[in-house]
This record gives sequence, C-alpha cells and structure tokens, in this order.
Amino acid sequence: MGSDALTERAWGSTSTSDPSSTRTTNGAHGLRTASDVTLPDPTPIIPYWSAKRHLTCGNPAPRSSSARLFPWRGSAPGKLKTANAALVLCLNIDVDPPDIIKTNPCAALECWVNPHSLPSHKALEAIGSNLQHQFEGLSLKIPYKPILDPSYEDLRRFCITLRKQAKDETVCFYYNGHGVPKPTPSGELWCFNRNYTQYIPVSLMEVQTWLGSPGVYIWDCSAAGHLLNNFIVFAERRDQDAFTTRGGYADGMQPYMNSLQLAACAAHEQLPTCPELPADVFTSCLTSPIDIALRYFIMTHHLPNNITPDMVMQLPGDLKDRRTPLGELNWIFTAITDTIAWTTFPRDVFTRLYRSDLLIASLFRNFLLAERIMKNYHCTPQTHPPLPATNTHQLWAAWDLALDTCLRQLPELLAKTPGVSSSPPSPVTGARSGQRGSSSAPHNEKPYQYVPSRFFTDQLTAFEVWISRGGSALTKRGPLSLPVQNGGDRCDTPDGVNGATTSDADLVPRKPPDQLPIVLQVLLSQPHRLRALILLSQFVDLGPWAVNLVLTIGIFPYISKLLQAAGQDLRPVLIFIWARILAVDPSVQVDLYNTGGFKYFANVLATQEDNELPNSSEHKAMCAFILSAVARDFYNGQMACWRERVFDACSERLEEGDFLLRQWSALCIAQIWDSNDEVKVYGVDRGIQDKLILMLSDDSPEVRSAVLYALSTFMGAAGGKGQGGSGTGTQYQLEERIHFRMEVAVATGATLAVRDDASPMVRKELLVLISCLVREWRGHFVVCAWMYWEEDRRWRTGDSCAYSHHTEDEVTAQALAEWLDGFGDDEGAREENRVLLSSFFTIFVVLIELTIDPYHEVATLAQTVMDYIFALLLASPFARLDLVPPLPVDYKPAGINGVHSRAGSTQSSPLMQHTQPSPSLSRPTNTLRRTSSFVNTLRHLAGGIPFPSTDDARAPPSPVPSSLSRSDVLIASRPPSPNFNVAQYASPYSRPPTPSRDKERERDLNSPPVSPTAVPANFLPSHVMEALVEEDMVRLRARRRGGAHGRRSAGSGLGHGGGSAGGGMNSPCESTFSMDSNVSNVPLGCGTGNGLRDVLPLKSSFFAWCCEYFTEPQMRQTEADEPGSVQYNYQVWRQQRNEQVITETQKQAIVAESSRWDRPVANLHVNNHPLCMAMHAYDPHLVVANDTDMISVWDWTQRKRLNYFCNGNPKGTSITSLQVINQDVGGIIMTGAADGIVRLYRNYDATLNQGPLQMVSSFRALHEMIQVRRGSGLVLDWKQSGGTLLIGGDSRIIRVWDAHTETQVLDLDTNCESSVTSITSDQGSSSTFIVGFADGLVKVFDRRLEEEDAIVRSYHDHHSWVQNVKYHPRVSGQFLSASLAGEIRLWDIRGPDKAAQSWDLHHAGLATFDVHSQTGVFATTSALTPANFRHQRLMIHSISESSPLSTLSLPTGLNMYPSRSPSPYIPRHTSFAFHPMEMLYAVGQSDGSVKITGCKLT
Repeated sequence: MGSDALTERAWGSTSTSDPSSTRTTNGAHGLRTASDVTLPDPTPIIPYWSAKRHLTCGNPAPRSSSARLFPWRGSAPGKLKTANAALVLCLNIDVDPPDIIKTNPCAALECWVNPHSLPSHKALEAIGSNLQHQFEGLSLKIPYKPILDPSYEDLRRFCITLRKQAKDETVCFYYNGHGVPKPTPSGELWCFNRNYTQYIPVSLMEVQTWLGSPGVYIWDCSAAGHLLNNFIVFAERRDQDAFTTRGGYADGMQPYMNSLQLAACAAHEQLPTCPELPADVFTSCLTSPIDIALRYFIMTHHLPNNITPDMVMQLPGDLKDRRTPLGELNWIFTAITDTIAWTTFPRDVFTRLYRSDLLIASLFRNFLLAERIMKNYHCTPQTHPPLPATNTHQLWAAWDLALDTCLRQLPELLAKTPGVSSSPPSPVTGARSGQRGSSSAPHNEKPYQYVPSRFFTDQLTAFEVWISRGGSALTKRGPLSLPVQNGGDRCDTPDGVNGATTSDADLVPRKPPDQLPIVLQVLLSQPHRLRALILLSQFVDLGPWAVNLVLTIGIFPYISKLLQAAGQDLRPVLIFIWARILAVDPSVQVDLYNTGGFKYFANVLATQEDNELPNSSEHKAMCAFILSAVARDFYNGQMACWRERVFDACSERLEEGDFLLRQWSALCIAQIWDSNDEVKVYGVDRGIQDKLILMLSDDSPEVRSAVLYALSTFMGAAGGKGQGGSGTGTQYQLEERIHFRMEVAVATGATLAVRDDASPMVRKELLVLISCLVREWRGHFVVCAWMYWEEDRRWRTGDSCAYSHHTEDEVTAQALAEWLDGFGDDEGAREENRVLLSSFFTIFVVLIELTIDPYHEVATLAQTVMDYIFALLLASPFARLDLVPPLPVDYKPAGINGVHSRAGSTQSSPLMQHTQPSPSLSRPTNTLRRTSSFVNTLRHLAGGIPFPSTDDARAPPSPVPSSLSRSDVLIASRPPSPNFNVAQYASPYSRPPTPSRDKERERDLNSPPVSPTAVPANFLPSHVMEALVEEDMVRLRARRRGGAHGRRSAGSGLGHGGGSAGGGMNSPCESTFSMDSNVSNVPLGCGTGNGLRDVLPLKSSFFAWCCEYFTEPQMRQTEADEPGSVQYNYQVWRQQRNEQVITETQKQAIVAESSRWDRPVANLHVNNHPLCMAMHAYDPHLVVANDTDMISVWDWTQRKRLNYFCNGNPKGTSITSLQVINQDVGGIIMTGAADGIVRLYRNYDATLNQGPLQMVSSFRALHEMIQVRRGSGLVLDWKQSGGTLLIGGDSRIIRVWDAHTETQVLDLDTNCESSVTSITSDQGSSSTFIVGFADGLVKVFDRRLEEEDAIVRSYHDHHSWVQNVKYHPRVSGQFLSASLAGEIRLWDIRGPDKAAQSWDLHHAGLATFDVHSQTGVFATTSALTPANFRHQRLMIHSISESSPLSTLSLPTGLNMYPSRSPSPYIPRHTSFAFHPMEMLYAVGQSDGSVKITGCKLT
C-alpha cells in the first residue's frame, strides 16, 4: 500500500502531488506510462505518520562521495575550443614520391577533384579551395588557411602566425602528405624547398614548438601512425620537462598531451588505392561524410533501377535543410554517429570530444565513418586519445537502411526534379555542394513527393518501449546496468526513506537506452518535438542519474532555445524538464539568468487563467521552484526575479488551494529576499511578513515549514551557503523603534502559532527563526536569562529564605522597575518596553521547552541556541552581581520526586503583571526538566563543556533487574533515534572539550562560576539591563547605517554576511564600553558575544529537502505500488491475510458469546510490571510497557521477544497509554506518557528486515498538566478511520489532534476538576466520544458542536475512578463503563440517564475492565487486597447473559501485599487486554508474567 501522503493531499487539497509522496498521476503532460494503465485501484487504506517528512524530518538524504554525478559541462583543464586551422597540402601534382608505387588504375580524386584534369597549379588551387569549403561545412566560425605545397620557411611562418592569432585556444593542423614521402619512424614529416627540388624533413618537435598547445592534428598520409606515436612521445617529454624544471605551464597553456590527433592509418600501413575511392578517402570521410558514405554504399550494395555512383552524387537537397533527402541523411548520420560514440566511449571522453567544440565534434563524429570504410581496405585509422573500435556497431545497420530507403527513391527524384544534370560532376566542384537540384517542377507535372525516412519515428518508439517496459526497474551491477561513472554505483532512493531494505541498496538503474542521443536530435524537428519532449520528461523522471545523462549528451543548448518557442503545447513538458534539471544541477541558474529564460517561468507563474495549462497549480509550483533556484545564492537572479514581479506573483499564490503551490510560493519568496535589503523593504511595504504569519495555521506541515523558512530568511537566516545574519536588513523606510517592534512581532507571532505543532519538522524551522532573533537581540535575551535564573534560584531555595541585601522577590521586580524608571514620565515608552521584554521572555520560555523536546533533533538545536544565551549571560556583567550565595551541586529542591510547581513564581514575575501568564509555565516539572539544575548548566558553560547528550531521564531504570542482560541495559540507555538524526550540537566556545580537560571539567562541575574579574561589582542590575538593551539598539542603528551605505552591487554574485558577532557586521561596541551615568568607569554589556563562536543563526536544510521532490519519480508508481515488486506482493499478501482474519473472526464472534474463555495459548515472562498492553489485530504481536519507560514487543506464537527499547519519559513518570496504529499495512507503536508527550515508533519487528527501530515522530500533546494527588497521566484514543487522536488525562481539557495535518484542531473543556481516566470513540464516522473521569463521572462529547455545548450527556452512577469505557461491539449507541469499586454499567446514549443494565462482580474492587471489539463479551479482574493478593479473580462475561462465561483464579506471584501501585498514574498492579480481532486476551501479572488465553470455540 502506498504512502499516506497521496491520501493526505487528496484530503486537504485538490491536487495530487505531494513532497511527502513519490507519486503523481499526471506527470509532465497529463500522461501515464503504460505500466500505470494496468494497475488495479488501490485499496483506500490510510497509513498515518508514514510520509516522507516523518522518515526524514526535513533532512535531505545523505549521499556518498562516490555517488557524485559526472560533470556534464566538461572539465575545464582539458576543454578545447578551436580558434583557427591550417590546411597543409603537400601534393606536388604530377610528381610521385619515391617511396610510393601506385597501381593502375589508382585512386586519384583529392577533395573530389581529379588533379590530372587541370593544369597542376590550377588543380592545386581547386583542391585547396574545395578542402576549405569542406571544412567550412563542419564549422563556419573558424578561419581556415590553405597552405599549398609549402616550403619549410613558409610552413614555419604560417604555424607561428596561427599560434599568435589563437592565443591560448586550440589550433587545428591538417596535413595531407600524398605528394611527399611517408613520415619517418623518428617522427618527421615532409615539405619542399623553395624550388621544389628537394623534400625537406620537418620534425614533429619543431611543429610542436611552432604550434604550441593545445592542438588538433589530422594526419592524412601513409604510415600516419608514425606521426601519431612520435607526437605522443615528444609531448610526454615536453610535459615532463615543464613540470620538472618550471613546475608546470603558464596560466592558460595546456599540456601537450591534451592535444588531439586523427591519423589515417597505422605506422606500417599504406592508404588504399582503390580507383572507386578518392585518394584522400580519410579526408573525405572527415569533411564530406555523406558523399563518401553514398559512394561506399553503392560499391557494397546492389540496388535496383541501375543506380550509379554519378546518380548518387546528384542526390537533391541541402545539407542544412532536414526536409530534403540530403539534409535528412545528414541529420540521421549525425544522430547515429553521436549514438555510437555515446554507447561506446567513456563519458569523460565523449564529453571532451563531442560536446566541447563544434569542429572537434564533427571530426570525431565523421571519424567513425572513416574507421568503418577504411578497415575494409586494411587500413586502421587511429586517434589520440585512443578510442574503442566502432566499425561493427549495430547502429550501422540502421544507417544502411536509411541509405537504402532514400536511394530507392532516387530515380524518381532525378526524373521529376528539373535542373539536375545526369552528367558526371565537374572536376573542380566534384561532388561537394551545399545544395543540389531544384524544388521547382515542370508546369505540366507535379514534382515527386519525397517520402521521409521512418528512422526517427522508429527510434522514438524504441525509446518509449524501453521506458514503459521496465525503464525504472533496478538490476544488479553488470553489463546491463548503468555505468558507475554516471551514478550507477547506487540507487537514487536512500536506505530507509521509502522503505528500501539493505538488499535494495545493492541494485542500480538499468543501462540507459541507446536511443537517448537520437532523442536529442529529434528535438530539432518540429513534427517530432512534442513527442520527443514527452519521452524525455519520462526519462528524466527516473532520477538524477537520468537527468545527468541527458545533460551529458548535450540537451542543454536545445532545451534552452525551446524556451523562446511560443507554443502552448510545449509549456507543461518544458516546465517539468527544467524543474528536473535545476533540482540536479542548480548551477544552470546563471544560464537562465544570462539568456533571460527565467522569464518564461515567471510568465507562467503570473498567469491567471488556469485553463491554459493542464494541471495548472502543479506546473506553477514547478515554476516557483525553478525561479527560487534561479534566485538562490545569486543576487542578480534575485533582482531579476523581483523586476519580473515574481515576488508579487508568489505572494498572490500563497492563498491557492494546492498545497504544493503554496509551499513553493513561500520558498520562492524566501530565496528572493534572502540577504537582499531592497526586496525585504519591498516585502515589508506590502505586509508579506504578516501574510506569512497568518499562514502558520495551514493544514499542510510542509507549508507551515516553508512559511517559517521564509520568515527565517527574512529575519537573517541563510537561504543558501552563507552564514546568515543582519536581521531584516536596513528597513530604512521604517522608524527605528517600529523596525525593532516588527522583528519582535514576527518572531513572537510565529512562536505562539507553532510552538505546539505536532510536526518536529515545523518545530525545527521555528528554532531557526528564533535563533535569528537571538543573534540580533542578544542583550534582551541575556536579560530574560538572568531574570529566569534568579527566579529559578528562588523556587529552589524556598520562598522563606532571605538574604542580607535583597529578598529574591525584590531582585527582578526592582531591577525591572528601575529600568523602566529610566524612561521618565513617558508612559508609552514604559509600556512599550515592558511589552517588548515580555515578548522576549515568552520566546525564551518556549526556547527552554524546546531544549527538552522529545524529538532529539529539535532538542539538540534548541540546546545550541540556549547555551549561546547562557554563555552570553556568563560573559555579561550580570555574572558579577553576587546577589545570592551559590547552591551546592547536590542540592535537591523540596517536593515529592523533585516535583515543584513554579506557577506562583511565574505569576508573580514582574514581566507577567500586565500580561497573561504563559500556560507552559504552570508545570515546569515536566516541560522544564532540563532547567532544574541551572547551576550545573552554567558550570558546564563556564568550563566550555557542552551539554551532555543524555541525562538522568534517559538513563536505564534503577535498580536494573538482574534478569536484564548487559545488551538490554545498553539498548535501554536512550530512546530510539529518528531515521535521519543529523542535527549536531554547536558549542558557543571555540575551544572544544578535549580528554586532557577532564580534571578541569570536574573542577568546573564542583565549583561556582568564576566572575570575569575579581573587582566587586558596584552597579545595579538595572544598569546592566540598560546597557544590554542599549547595545542591541546601537547594533540595530549600525545595521541600518551599514546596509544603507554598503549594499551589494548588482554585479555581485553570492552575497551573505556572516562571520562576525554583530549580525553580519562588526559589533558597534566591540572597541568601546557603555558607561553608566551613575557609576563611573564601569564597563557594562557592550561587545556582548565577542570571543564566542558564531554559531547563530542556525542553518536550515528544509529547502534542500524540498528540492528532493523534483528528483523523485512523479510519473510512475512507487516500488510499493508496482505490481510484482516485493513490497507490492507483501502488501497484497497482508491485505488478503487480513481479510481472511476478519472473515474468520466474524464467524467466531457469534460462537464466542456463549463459549468458555479458558483455553491456554501462551505464557510469556517480561521484565518489571506489565502495566500497559496492546495486541496487534493481524500480526501475532504483543506490545508491553512496564511501570517506568521500557517497552517490549513479543511474538506470542513463538514466545519470542522481538524488540526492547526505552520510551524516554522522565524519571518518576510512566507510560499510561499504548496503541498500535496502521495495523492494516504493518504497524506503528504509539505511546502516551505522564509527561504529556506522545511518541511513535516504527520498524519494531526486526524479522522483517525493514531497518533499525526508529522514532517516527513525537510531540507534546498536553501542556496544561494539572497537579493532582492521584493523576492518570496521559490518556489517548486513536481513531484509525479518521486519523483522529483524542488526548486527555491530568488536564481540564480534551485535545483533539488531526494526524492528517499534525495540528490540534479542537480543545474541549471537561467542566470537571478531576482527571480524565479513559476515552473511547466510535470507530465509524461518528464524531462523538465518551470520557470517564476519576470522580466517577462519564460524559459524552460531540465534536461537531460548539465548545460550550460539546458535552451532550453526563452520567453520575459511578462514585469512584472510572477504570474504562468502551462502546458496545454489537449494538450501536450503547457503551459500557466500569469503576474501581467494581460497578459495571451498560448505557444507552439514546435512553435515560440511568444505566440500562448493571453488574457488580467484584465487591472488593475492580482492577481492570475491557470489552472485546468484535463480540459481546467483557472481562474484569479483581483488585488486590491485603486479604487476597496471592490470587486474582478473572471473569469473562457476556453482555447479553446474566451468568459469566468463565471465571479463573490467576496466581499473582506476590509474597506480600504491595503497599502502593507500581506507578503513581496507574491505580492497579496488573493489566488486561483483549485481542482486537481474535477471540483471545492477555493478562499481565505483578511477577512479570503475561498469560494469553483464548476462547474454546468447539
């Protein structure tokens, strides 16, 4: 079954693309692949907390260093660009060289000119002219210089001139030595003296000296291999000497070994003399491949209609016009040779030879034809670098077919195309011509209609077949897999993200289809373009490796030009492909900016008409992503997007119904105003920051995270690679105080909106935002830390303790009053500063809560921020105020189990006199656990020791039972880690702790913090407050001045401030001190933060995580949804097995209502007291929680423990609720503990090889935990069908959480002073639920009504703790309840307030009560009493019968009566749980034994 993300999206919005999922149904152009069409309808099963965000928490997947993709732009050191060319012809017509014996007849044509048909000097000129034209057909931009029969001096002069003109670029040197002797074995070629009476040898050493490096050398002569081999020897020698003597070449000059060579034959071979071929067959193949290919085809194939070589040379058309026969053949030839090279050569060689320079690419492309033809004449053309043989490649058969198809139409073409002469070509022009024939027809006859080749159509079909028939499949490494150099060393899906197992990681993508370069050529054709783009989009959808392959082939220039096309039909597919390209290689942002291509996407994003674009919202989201990538870390891109009104378009899209568009609109805004003062000013003028804050109530966690990311970049966090800082910039249009208030309001509004968010990803982004405020307004946070510190010491020592100078109540209040008195009679300023400091204090308290967040990453990041504040506090003058004596390290606050309420101290805080107290401060025992030892905290920081990663709450329970093995103790040391636990703590001190400082650390832990100076303080706390606050304002003024005068220029590239402690600039007070007016020469807080590491603001990885969405497949099913895959087959098996279980249990449920329930099934022994149990509905799994924080998972059929782990709730609390959710598709364990936190775990069954046990998510479900003498902790009820989580317990509210949105949707007042003890909801579509209370009340709530009317029924028959309430399994509208007094009642919601039926089964008290969810049976166990504690009475009773079905006496294993319950939150010693489906139940006893018993159905 697929991820829940698709269902979540359908539930919350109208589109079906979700970054939480890797599936989309529409793709780039509303198309579905062939494999999608045959898929069955998915079963509507909703697995919650299983989306990508839950497995990654906004962290991008780690990539190994070996997984880097090949650089498609080519390596800069070896890149070649041809500047000019020398065409050296040493023919000496009519004079044969002495070492050559020619046959008769013999090959004569040179550049398609017969040199003996003209006078020798005219023939030489004609040959030189033709050769120049042939080279110009390869590349017109290069000047070619024919050098005809040169002397030694001329050759030297021309070569030196060429190098001067080329500077550091490449020189092409062509040498035709058909009229001179063969090169010597020592590496000498030949030219002439001035009188042409002697052959003059020219050493290649000299040629290298003249031409320098780099160069492209073409050797067309017999024994050309001598030149190639000796050139390499000389080049290696030169390069070695240069590196030995001079340490390398000067800048711009490349090694001689970087030069390229093409030789006509090997050193021992002679050029072919076949009269049917030209004498310069090698040159003909390189410069006029179509002509020689046609001639060669006629020579080797027999065609009908007596087609002759002369007829072939008259094939009409233009090489540049693909609609003509000649142009089409040239087009096909280019595609085929490109494909042969792509599929044969290494990727780096292909990129260097075929994608660096047009002339070099044409020469090496045509070289493949030369190799094919000349090897048939016992010549072996050679190259440097050496290339694999390609003359037998299978695609040559496709080339022959294309030639055959074309030439069969030749007689008709020649007969009906006037102006085409059937006579042989002239000796001067030969067969080379740019255009042949005429398109005009005779007046009395229509011209012949040329039938185009089906080559490209067939190749596209083959490409489509490859994609639709397993293109996305993975395979083992081998000849049919993707080469390693293109990302074939791993699968693009990281382990654990989408359920990939260890065996999946050994699989790699398949070898790409051979037709990929042909698809690139098809983009040039208008008729095939749309189909080619659609296929290309389906290919790049396979993953980053596919995008890299496409870029390496050279699609980028073509896809860039297509942005200038006006066709509406190309829009969707172009947007899709460009999104994939930018997701894989963000560096193309510069190309999009330089060419103006980004305007294409800006126009689409701004379009209001949705009917112009299919799947409009999704494609606009892609445009927003593309534009955000253009603006990221690129100032020019930011300003260009701003000028194109992209910022405005994104702000308008923030209210769209599609969540993906909202998400990327916010992210695009974040990148445009990242470190850009002008855009931030523009955004503030339009109130964008306020609009974003209102979006923090969005249903999508991804949108909320994106909004926080945008606000963080607004507040100074780095959106790219920089450090960040500088707050909201200059904001020169605002007054100074308004600017200050705006920054505080943004952070406060965001903090209050998402502090209780259930998604740890959202809470992480909130911390980034808070860290920006801490960096810029550190003085205010130091003040808050000092006030909190003083209050903390007060409640630790007791309110009655007084000191010699001040009572603790007076310290903070007096300091605040004196500070406010400094504003004189300005009541407005007094109130404003009080409110602002109160806002800082609110954020500070939330930050403290986040330091003990149950999700490890969130807590780690919060500790980094908080420790930075503490370090500032130690460095501030507050540390010199010795107002109270330090406390001993072993000091313990008064109270049971260390419990001490700070509600009173918080309400008496001077900050809270005119503001509503924060509810989070009412129970610091749980929420502020980490601050219970401020002394140790500050001492750690004083010694530069970072906080330890574990604390006493995560230690194993003490004492450790002897039955626990050492491995159990290690496992239980801390709760399971999330999948991607990548957050790292950053100490505020630059000196990291080392082993040599162990003694120093011990000394720090056992001594109070040392004051910065031994001079006693003679200033007051209010003076310090004034100095710190003023320092913040001075820093703001400096930022406003510095930003106004030091803005980045438009030409700057990456621009992020950072590195200094002053928020992107030096602190204005680093070299000065604030002097208090009342106390002379007392340095106060200026320069706060100097000497500390610049660890703030925090760095977010959310944008990179969101970008991964565009590297994941969207057009095909996920592996789990692909029929035939292992995951798919497993889920199909589960579904069938589950249906079979349901069918069987429905039959058994009828019999079980009248049968005995005493059939023994299994006995297990677990550690400690099994106080909470839950059984899986379909798998034989039993989850048991003990009286502290340990959870064990058992396979009760095998009597085997599957897992054992720590829940992580604080010492002194217990796990009070246990559920298994998503049981249809596997299972996730959900726990609720008395600390108010819900935690979820996956992969608890190690036998399935799904990976290690991991925490999926965790969040604080209840903040307002009230102090009661006997509490119930946290009570939860999970409704799988609606994804609803009901939370109650030691609280006066019942909170309703929505698993779809991971937000609290409703708080219902219980109207009761006692704790909630049980909650149950109807598993149907009803919105009602039933709640039992500790005082015996039972209430029925309806979530659809207003809060004051939500309680629709109340029942008062019970007079003691309601142990459980359960709906009647067979009768709608009825439910049962039981109290600890032993009273059991059956209620009818539709009837009167009196019970419909009553049972009193245990006069001495009841311990547990449960109702089977499938059959009309309930069970009770008796309470343990001093008179009867060795045995416990278990009764299984039918709801419809008066007598019990079974009564069992179970031994408890106790030797003495326990004086109190194992847990203060659970008023019982044993536990009981029915199986959700089968006719089974489990009973947990005090001795750690669990008995599973069943019903006797026969």
